[in-house]
Amino acid sequence: MTDMKTNARHWLLRLAKGLLPLCLLAVLPSNAFAQSQCGIENTAFSSGERLTYDLYFNWKFVWVKVGSAWMNTDLTTFQGKQAYKASLVTGGNKKLDKFFTMRDTLLSYCSPDLSPLYFRKGAREGKRYYVDELWYTYPKNTCKLRMHRINHHGESQWKDAQYKDCIYDMMSIFLRARNFDASTLKVGDRIPMPISDARRLSHSWLHYRGKENFKLESSKEKFRCLVFSFIERENGQNHELIRFYVTDDKNHIPVRLDMFLSFGSAKAFLRSYKGVRSEMKAKIK
Repeated sequence: MTDMKTNARHWLLRLAKGLLPLCLLAVLPSNAFAQSQCGIENTAFSSGERLTYDLYFNWKFVWVKVGSAWMNTDLTTFQGKQAYKASLVTGGNKKLDKFFTMRDTLLSYCSPDLSPLYFRKGAREGKRYYVDELWYTYPKNTCKLRMHRINHHGESQWKDAQYKDCIYDMMSIFLRARNFDASTLKVGDRIPMPISDARRLSHSWLHYRGKENFKLESSKEKFRCLVFSFIERENGQNHELIRFYVTDDKNHIPVRLDMFLSFGSAKAFLRSYKGVRSEMKAKIK
């Protein structure tokens, strides 16, 4: 039981770090700076989109459902101006709660052209609770971050960083990346991903693997998908953290995610979707 509790905790930490926001990406080319140039026209989603996922963990060669995730996107206001609000909530099921409690919420506000404005992650994992926050401003053609972390001891840590290029968080990068056309990509292409939390900027990128078909177990729907790997370089080594499948249409909805962990593997499968902006042309009839 102790091993299961420890493994579940490590997996959920990885899940909170990047399960959906890092996996719901389609394409991220390099971009210029300044808020207006960090934005992009939104053609991928509408206010009211709802995505739901089932989460599974491989425990001693058996796939066990360990929770669910919900992502909602709505048009609202932030600091008196119109903005998109994207939220991601992950939760373990009651059976898993006996071993490890997970209640994570990620929140992002972006301008209508998807320039990031604010990000917050509140994570409850076991007896630990911590908060990451980012505020974005764009002085003199740069991207400035005000970073705040409350660690699991309740200690508050602040710092600032300023970059010449556009920087994103786990949620805003998802909204932006869904709006790129992947038709020009070639197998093996690498796309840089400048993503920050309240501690550091991640040296990471997407690796395009080509196209595959995938069928959902929940609805038996089959989709034509683009396949990507999310890779992070740490301590001089490249690590594939997640491989994911997104619909090959304007919506770029992720339907499957495979996570590679040091102690096992985990998966997430799309269970339901509604409020999508465009026709699901990637669906194979």
